[in-house]
Amino acid sequence: MDLVIRHQTTNHYAPAASRVSLLLRLRPSAFDGQTVHQWGVSVNGEPVEGFIPNGYGDMVAHYYHPDPVEELIIAASGMVETQERAGVVGGMRREAPPAIFLRDTPLTAPNAAIRALAQEAVGENQLGRMHSLSAIVNERVSYKTGSTSVESTAIEALSHGFGVCQDQSHVFVSAARTLGIPARYVVGYFLDETSDVALHETHAWAEAHIEGLGWVGFDSTNCVCPTAHYVRLCCGMDAHDASPIRGSVFGGAQMAIDADVAISEASGDVQQQMQQQQ
Repeated sequence: MDLVIRHQTTNHYAPAASRVSLLLRLRPSAFDGQTVHQWGVSVNGEPVEGFIPNGYGDMVAHYYHPDPVEELIIAASGMVETQERAGVVGGMRREAPPAIFLRDTPLTAPNAAIRALAQEAVGENQLGRMHSLSAIVNERVSYKTGSTSVESTAIEALSHGFGVCQDQSHVFVSAARTLGIPARYVVGYFLDETSDVALHETHAWAEAHIEGLGWVGFDSTNCVCPTAHYVRLCCGMDAHDASPIRGSVFGGAQMAIDADVAISEASGDVQQQMQQQQ
């Protein structure tokens, strides 16, 4: 499947920031089942070059704006070919040792309730148990738009019983790690053809390292392993670590963020389709 994507984020600074430094993970990685055919990233119309793989295998680049600025428009767009691989992620250019993803973070630290939830997951093997865990997380943490913040933890999400894809993924990652299974948080794009409402934001899911298979994705929001409708962008220990845009703002400015994502299946003139998404 060929998917055309536009992802634009506008950072507003008031008063103007004296300078801004950004770490951008806005270029999808190439691996088995995902091929990047066209892709470009720009900040205020200036192309950002020099993307290289980091320790996780994600493509990263740095951007520095040395002068006072009130607004930065960060745009990424292109076409990615995806294939159905039952959620298995293989062939990454670079891989961190899976054991790194057994570490807890403030957002994914478990408590007794998360450990108990993990023990409820059953299966004949690790893969079956992770499918079971994903279904349990879906049942225990209902999807509720706008119900949490970027600072919400896995413990809070399970306690409240609701959250968004970020929270469901945090609970899955936290629970899997208590079982000794490395798990990581993933950010990407999702074309949901079952809904009449377009998803205008990035999507989040998790990956667990399964013996004999390697990394396998689990989307607890939709109770599936990622399909050809998913484009994997980047990963990390948690949502903060996997953020596609991170940075430092100098000058005491307050920041407001507007973000929008458009994704569709490629048809006809791809360049024209990309322009129509703007």
